[in-house]
Amino acid sequence: MTPILICSLVALAIVLERFWTLRRASVLPPGLGEEVREWARSGQLDNEHVQALAEGSPLGELLAGALIVRDRPRELIKERIEDTGRHVVHRLERFLSTLGTIALIGPLLGLLGTVIGLIRMFMDVMGGGVGDPAKMAGGIGEALICTASGLVVAIPAYVLHRYFRSRVGGYIVDMEKQATALLDDLSLPKPRRRSAAAATIPAE
Repeated sequence: MTPILICSLVALAIVLERFWTLRRASVLPPGLGEEVREWARSGQLDNEHVQALAEGSPLGELLAGALIVRDRPRELIKERIEDTGRHVVHRLERFLSTLGTIALIGPLLGLLGTVIGLIRMFMDVMGGGVGDPAKMAGGIGEALICTASGLVVAIPAYVLHRYFRSRVGGYIVDMEKQATALLDDLSLPKPRRRSAAAATIPAE
């Protein structure tokens, strides 16, 4: 039971941390994509501004990766977005592998505890005889508690693991849309200003 209890505490800590970290407003701040695209179009960007954007949220970090190389060709900007995106996704999926492992080993730990309990009970029977059948049935019931406990820990852990993976997948799709929109804006040819001298030359 001790390993099962430890797994349950670890799973609870992961679930609470992921619920807090994967809030939509924290990962995808509302209106951030449109605001960054407006910054890019108006040219109101500097290193401190981009750094603050990268530290604000996962979406901001992804968009900042594109802004850092905004003067490069489209393919290089796209590669930077992909590289930054891999790091962002890795952080969004933090601890989910551990949660999935707990969901996998929970029933196995419960089964192991049940088997060990049954072995001890039958060893006692071999040493002292059958004795009281009711006591023997109670020992079997106590041994099965381990299996039930393992399932109680594993089932919610598995469900929440799938839920968090699905939530991260949805965030990835939304971030890709925002990054693609910014990439399109950065790839547009910049309008050229007519010089004052050229403006005074009459057209023939």
